[in-house]
Amino acid sequence: MIDKVVQSIAEALEGIRDGSTVLIGGFGAVGQPDALIEGLIEQGAKELVAVANNAGTGHVGLARLMELGRVRKIICSFPRSAGSVVFEELYKAGKIELEIVPQGTLAERMRAAGAGIPAFFTPTGAGTLLARGKEEREIGGKLCVLEEALHGDVALVEGWEADRWGNLTYRRSGRNFNPVMAMAAAMTVAQVDRIVELGGIPPENVMTPAVYVHRVVRVPSPYGSAAPAGAAAGAAA
Repeated sequence: MIDKVVQSIAEALEGIRDGSTVLIGGFGAVGQPDALIEGLIEQGAKELVAVANNAGTGHVGLARLMELGRVRKIICSFPRSAGSVVFEELYKAGKIELEIVPQGTLAERMRAAGAGIPAFFTPTGAGTLLARGKEEREIGGKLCVLEEALHGDVALVEGWEADRWGNLTYRRSGRNFNPVMAMAAAMTVAQVDRIVELGGIPPENVMTPAVYVHRVVRVPSPYGSAAPAGAAAGAAA
């Protein structure tokens, strides 16, 4: 019987090695797998390459992981944002590497990894510093740059519902980077608000098929089972 549901965050993160490339879902605080990030801090893996939309905020979650010296390099679109104090301090001190990738290109590089596409050409970033060292070619009258697929050893994602096979749904804007990251990793770990019976998710509502998911752990939302993803951000606003 296929059952990918595990009973603890520690079990969900078992086996993540030093030096792993870790894809971390979310857009800011929305759809970010906070419990899994905290679990990764406890788990102890170091020399990580983190891939995320931004470089964390404050001193929690991804920022805390970096502050503890566990991230060697970060690949993201927005390294400087409100509250990204940890990254800025580390970068100025030469203690962390940075690769900036335009947001759409970041998503497409991971989608390509999941689809088995080794590389693609895009006009985004062509002719700029972001294209330094990369192949450029004129296609259809536009200068384009070759971008390689971005694979992860592990993806940490936040879903809304899952069944025991690992089929996932997301709630509203919590969808963001999570589906493409789940596709791009050798192992995908999902924290979800609810576990439903097999067949409880209509096929047309499956946003990440079970084939991409390896472990599922239930982490109930502190805002209640009816709260939409991003409720905290909405309340703060």
